[in-house]
Parts: sequence; C-alpha cells; structure tokens
Amino acid sequence: MLVPYKSMNQKIAMGLLSFMPKEKDVKKLQKTIERYENDIDWKLYLWKEEDFVGVIGISIESGEALLQHVCVNPSHRREGIGKKMLRELMKTLPCDLKPTKETKRFLRTCVKEEESL
Repeated sequence: MLVPYKSMNQKIAMGLLSFMPKEKDVKKLQKTIERYENDIDWKLYLWKEEDFVGVIGISIESGEALLQHVCVNPSHRREGIGKKMLRELMKTLPCDLKPTKETKRFLRTCVKEEESL
C-alpha cells in the first residue's frame, strides 16, 4: 500500500533512500528529506506491506512528474514491489511521469514489461 510520507516516518524513509547510490552521504540524505518535507512540489511515498519496505518520490515541474527516487529494501527486492509502487503512484498523478537520469532504466524496464502483458 502506498502511504504519503509523514515526518514521523523520517528515519524509515532515510533508511530506504540510503539504498540509492547517490543518497549514501548522510548530509545529502538529510537535504533530500528536507526537500520532501518543505517543497510542495516534491512528494515522497512509502510502500507498506507488513512493514515499510520501499520508497518512491517525485517532483512536479512544468506540468510533468519527475521520478526522483525509487528504492526497495534489499531483502524485499525481486518481489515486484517497485512495479507495484510505480503502478499505484501513476494512478494518483494528474500528469505524465518522466524519469531522471538516475531512474530512467527502472522506469523504462517497467513500461516495457507492462506493454508486453
């Protein structure tokens, strides 16, 4: 289930975001969380199964949503959670979803798999 980020989940969100290659540095990670908390155009969501196991974040720019972050706890990877998060997120978006350089491969793979069904 996709759950909008709340500051009470900050440690969980930071832990999940830290699995992304460019979010390893604590100061960078703190700035990222701060942006999601303070910029109305940046939205972060957590994925909850029994526990929180994934995170997905977007920014809205010029009428498009940019997929900024997507990460699943390594012990829950290869279970389709990333695709589930993406599907649920896309249902809520009022605009097209575009990748960033960091999320391009993931988004392209998911779209190809959806098209082949």
